[in-house]
Amino acid sequence: MSAAREHGSDTAPSRHRLRRYVRHNSLGLFFMATFLLAVAGQAVAGQAEFNDELVADGLAPVSFAAYVTSSDFAVDVTENWQSEYLQFFLYIFCTVWLLQRGSPESKELDKAGTESDEEQMVGEHARSDSPRWAADKGWRGVVFSRSLGLVMGGIFLLSWLTQSVTGVAAYNEQQLRQLQAPTTWVNYLSSADFWNRTLQNWQSELLAIASMAVLAIYLRQRGSPESKPVGAPHSATDVEGG
Repeated sequence: MSAAREHGSDTAPSRHRLRRYVRHNSLGLFFMATFLLAVAGQAVAGQAEFNDELVADGLAPVSFAAYVTSSDFAVDVTENWQSEYLQFFLYIFCTVWLLQRGSPESKELDKAGTESDEEQMVGEHARSDSPRWAADKGWRGVVFSRSLGLVMGGIFLLSWLTQSVTGVAAYNEQQLRQLQAPTTWVNYLSSADFWNRTLQNWQSELLAIASMAVLAIYLRQRGSPESKPVGAPHSATDVEGG
């Protein structure tokens, strides 16, 4: 009996820590879980479509494992990734300088630019609980103060490069299937197939950013930090709910 009580007392704090962890990280956990589900769904649907094309061409269908490791699956995934990270990269950098009156997505109209060291709490203005590199006046401080945009831009470039490499492999596979000559990576970068894949994703992401920045001036979502408080005036800028 005492052992059971001891075991129960051990598991109760563990459950509490787990619940607290999930609550404190629920936004990231939710989107990572739905991301994995979406990738899995895309893989299943993509394999079915790919095999339909193979059968129509008189070829044998491929297994699920073969499909998810193929260039056809990789290019479909990375062409979406690169457009998403381009969206965040542009948004992060453009909102340093560009403003939108009345939007919670914009800084206040008199704060365009990188702002002062005091406002950004860097160098001698860093607080005791600030990240260590925020107080560094050398290259570490410079890199850390731009690290979010640099990482987003780096992921975009890597995704774009991966899309181009896997894209030319998938394109050449289709060419050979139709008994046509394959192309080089350089020629593929200027092809209609590559830019059709690229621009159809870019335009949707850029439209989404523009819509969010402008619609948030006039529309509200109670309780969301991405929206102004319901009673805030339309002209209020850099005001977020909570």
